[in-house]
Amino acid sequence: MTFLAEPTGGAKLVPALTYAALSTAVVSSLGMLLVPSVSLEMNVTIGTAQWMLTINLLVGAIATPIMGRFGDGPGKRRLLLWALSIILAGSVLAALAPTFELFLVGRALQGLTYGIVPIAISLARRYVAPARAQIAISGLSVSVATGLGIGYPLTGVIAGFLNFRFAFWFAALFVVTAIIVVVLIVPAGPDHDVPRLPFDYRGAGLLGLGLGTLLLAVSEGPNWSWSSPWTIGAFALAAALLVAWVYSGLRTRHPLINLRALRRGDVLLANLTAVGLGATLYLGLSISSLVAQAPDSTSYGIGLPVFWAGFVMLPLSVGSFSANRLVRRFTHRVSLEALLPIGAGLMTSAGILLWLAHTEFWAILTGMLVFGLGMGSSYAAMPVLIARSVAADELGSSVSFNQVLRTVGSSIGTAVSGAVLAAHMTSDLYPSDAGISMTFAIAAVLCGTLFTSLLIRAAIVRHGRSNGR
Repeated sequence: MTFLAEPTGGAKLVPALTYAALSTAVVSSLGMLLVPSVSLEMNVTIGTAQWMLTINLLVGAIATPIMGRFGDGPGKRRLLLWALSIILAGSVLAALAPTFELFLVGRALQGLTYGIVPIAISLARRYVAPARAQIAISGLSVSVATGLGIGYPLTGVIAGFLNFRFAFWFAALFVVTAIIVVVLIVPAGPDHDVPRLPFDYRGAGLLGLGLGTLLLAVSEGPNWSWSSPWTIGAFALAAALLVAWVYSGLRTRHPLINLRALRRGDVLLANLTAVGLGATLYLGLSISSLVAQAPDSTSYGIGLPVFWAGFVMLPLSVGSFSANRLVRRFTHRVSLEALLPIGAGLMTSAGILLWLAHTEFWAILTGMLVFGLGMGSSYAAMPVLIARSVAADELGSSVSFNQVLRTVGSSIGTAVSGAVLAAHMTSDLYPSDAGISMTFAIAAVLCGTLFTSLLIRAAIVRHGRSNGR
């Protein structure tokens, strides 16, 4: 690929892309904290209101790989603007929706936010000078984690003083400013150096349906019962669709995602880590949010109103931002492979702390800070590992698949926490302390297992290099 020099105002390009990527975090923060408010104001049960999370996740899982493949094509900027415009329409619709059904349509349109980061990374790889590209890609990957720590407090403040609709108006306003920034700063015109390849419609359909069915089964399993025919049938259908997608992808000349590239060491490592850390992160986040808002009568609850509960996530933003700055400073001293076990080790420490001391407010805040440090370290490394292992015209699709795997991991984490808490409910309809402790323990053990596996792999690689293999 011929490198295209950074355009006039190129120094502003990475901040502009980062600002656009933050729309993902802003929309993602319109989740857990708002479920009770939506349930009350739209007169639906909590279980029904949870669909505001599920529908957003399903659309994101289907749309992200497709957006990643189109992001590898010549119309990157146009795709980014179209995606932001659809997200804007979804935000306005959710803010105005007179019925819950229309509200869900708005949340579905907002699901395109999951594909914003892969497009931004493709733009960075195309236009940012090679000497700065690694730092730019790492920063874009971490921007979502950093933004979540800011988005949750803002959502809590808005929901505490006003109602949930104002939170969606805030998201709409943010997306409008992101569109303006992209129009003014991101280079216009098609990327003529990128080949125009035929789109793999069959692969897109199979992968989208397979991922959507898988996430539906994982998300709704606790409500349907894990042994129900619906849950078992959904898992079986998802497995069949994904197997068919793999078979089709290996036989297609220009597949949606290059499956052979996914087998390469760095790419495989980043993808497996994405699932494990995604599950651990959301196990910790969802339960920490619950502990922060649970009443004192539960023996573990801190009893914070929604106004203050969002601020519990602020240390997550501080930690991920700090980790990204440290990665930039020590990028020439610490290898990308080392960042993954470092991040997993930090997140394991956070999980253990929350497991043993979650009844203390300082422990929740410290746990969020250390989670942020670990997440920032790991997420900074993943897309760069992928970028150096795949061709430029496959970067968007490969990074988007990594993003989807993070989402799958987070869904698994959310489902596991929901199943454990449902089995440990008390008469006042709050989980017992045993259920809370068990969920944090699962997060710590899961991340600890991943940490140990990464250390073993690093030792094997180092041993092989020392022996000249």
